[in-house]
This record gives sequence, C-alpha cells and structure tokens, in this order.
Amino acid sequence: MARPTSRRPGHNRKAQYGLFASYVVAITGAAIGLLLVVVAIFDPTGFAAIRTGTAEITRPLSTGMKRMVSGISSVDEVLAAYWRAGSQNVGLRRQVEADRNRIIEAKGIAQENARLKKLLKLVDEDSSALLSARLISSSASSARRFARLNAGRWQGVRPGMPVRAAEGLVGRVQTTTPNTADVLLLTDSSNIVPVRRANDNIPAISTGAGDGSLEIRALAAGRNPFKPGDLLVTSGIGGIYQPNIPVAVIVRVQGEIAYGVPLANPSKVDAVVVERAFEQVVTRSVPGSNPDAAGDMPLTGNNAVP
Repeated sequence: MARPTSRRPGHNRKAQYGLFASYVVAITGAAIGLLLVVVAIFDPTGFAAIRTGTAEITRPLSTGMKRMVSGISSVDEVLAAYWRAGSQNVGLRRQVEADRNRIIEAKGIAQENARLKKLLKLVDEDSSALLSARLISSSASSARRFARLNAGRWQGVRPGMPVRAAEGLVGRVQTTTPNTADVLLLTDSSNIVPVRRANDNIPAISTGAGDGSLEIRALAAGRNPFKPGDLLVTSGIGGIYQPNIPVAVIVRVQGEIAYGVPLANPSKVDAVVVERAFEQVVTRSVPGSNPDAAGDMPLTGNNAVP
C-alpha cells in the first residue's frame, strides 16, 4: 500500500482556512472593542461622534430589518383577517344601512330646524369665532395656571381673546408670540369671570382658586343660593366672554363661598376655539359701525389685560 502524501486534502485545507479566518475576525473584533472602550474613557467627545456616525450608517439596515420583522409578525393577523372577511362584510353592510337611516333622520331634523328658524326670524350666524387651534401643554401644579396654544400673532390671536372648547370655557389669551400664545386658565387666581346660574340667572363671580378648582361668590347679599350640581355659564358682563358659555359645576358649598370645577379640563382638551371679545362682536354687528375700529377697541371689564 502506497504511503499517503504529506499534503492535506482540499476540504481539510478549507476547514483550516475557515478556522484561521474566524480567529482573525474574533481578534480584530476584540481589538476594535478595546479601542472603543479606550476612546470612550479618554475621549468622550470623539466616541460620541463615532457613535453618531455609526447610527447614521446603520440606519437604512435597521429600518429594513424593522420592516421585515413587522411584516413577519403581522402574517397571522393578515390570515385571520382574510378568514373573518365574510362575516365582517356582513356586519359592515348592516352598519352602513343603520347609519344611512340615521343620516336621513338627521337631514330631516336639520330641514325642520331651518324652517323653524325662518319662521322665528332667527339668524344662524356666529361671528365671534376667530380660528381653531390646539392646546399643546398646560400647567398642572405651578402657582400660575397657563396653557399653551399653537397659534399666535401671525394667526390673528391677540391678548384678551376668550378660548373655549366643546365642553366649555377654558380661559383667555394672556400673551402671544408669532406662533404660540399663553392662555390664562379659569383656575388661575387672577382670572375673574362673570357667571350666572343657568336655570334662574343668579349672577355671581368666578375666581380661580389656584388648585384646579373655582371659587364662586354670589353678587346678591344674603344666604348662599348655590348648591352642589348647579351649572354656571358666562353672563356676558364685562365685554370679554360670550354669554351662555358653560363654565363650571358646583361641587361644594362652604359658608358664603361655593366651590366648583371647570367643565373643560385643559389636560384632556385638545382642540379649542379662539373667539373675539364679546364687545367687539356686538360692535361689529351694529349698523354703520367701523369693523376695523371695532377690532382695535381696547378690552374693558374685570378681565381686561393690563
């Protein structure tokens, strides 16, 4: 039998080269890691630059991997949705039919309301609304209670303008910047709002207590007429706030002071409406008045901005 040669077979050579390459990669990785540790310890600024560059370079790869993982994870949802498509289509058809009936009823009610308004010579116009905006932040625990609006001078917002939400009055604009405005909330101790009880028009003054509640004081002398559950709305006195805007509900009565909570919670309110002052709206509606002059009239009353 012939003696085998000293040369190794080809597949052993490949295994040897692969093992050698893995050692080289491991040693290189360890060296790079050690170098990065040294750089992070002795040169944090340079390490931050390296980390930023690495993040930018690997961003496309990370985005692709994220999309791939999301697509794989949603395969079961796609299959389940396809399996339930028949029953869902039947349910959606029934819902569409029900919504169509409600829309027809709503159109009939709207037409009836329009007819009644014409008979009563009512005008469905509201020239007080200036613009719609969003509250982007509000103070919950500071001594002063403010909220920030994502609209400012460039959008026509001016100090003193009332701000209201669908739930009720939020406050009034205190200061403005080109694209933001600070709203003085009802719960601020310096915000005074003339109000009345909705069911019998008893006048009162609402003052912020600074703790998220309101202090309500009746203007009439004698026993406190308020009780828990009473709804308060703006009276229109002072020329700032439109009348009949919901303000607060009474929760507690103590002596001559009634305590209430605002109906519009700034921490939960998103979209709001900035309105013109009530005095400006009334002046604009007077025949022969100058709208431009009315728009520049100074605010009066208890809530006028100094």
